[in-house]
Amino acid sequence: MVSEYEKIKLLLKNKSKNNNKEDLARLRKEIPTFECTPGCHDCCGPVTTSAEEMSRLPYKTDAEHEAALNEYNCVHLGPKGCTVYKERPLICRLFGTTPKMPCPNDRRPEQMIDVKVEGQIHHYIRNTRQVLV
Repeated sequence: MVSEYEKIKLLLKNKSKNNNKEDLARLRKEIPTFECTPGCHDCCGPVTTSAEEMSRLPYKTDAEHEAALNEYNCVHLGPKGCTVYKERPLICRLFGTTPKMPCPNDRRPEQMIDVKVEGQIHHYIRNTRQVLV
């Protein structure tokens, strides 16, 4: 027999998963966009991301991960740039939109990210299980 405590714990766990999906969708919409310098991949290094975001990305083998890490690159960086651009993690979307993570080529959106939204993104990252992309 499942205790009342276990039922509540399971309910909160499932609610948390749904909230993570909703939070992720909302935060992604609130990050401003800008056009990168063609051919530049200076901010495309190894990053961590939430398990939720990772589940949206295509599977890569251990050998592919190791080869990318040996070059200090993201495993999803291809010859023409990010191969998962539409599904890239929050941390990747944040590059260049905040003075704390400036674009090395001085590119930026017309309006930088709202400080409150940036804080919410860092809160999301701190409070979700992170895995190496």
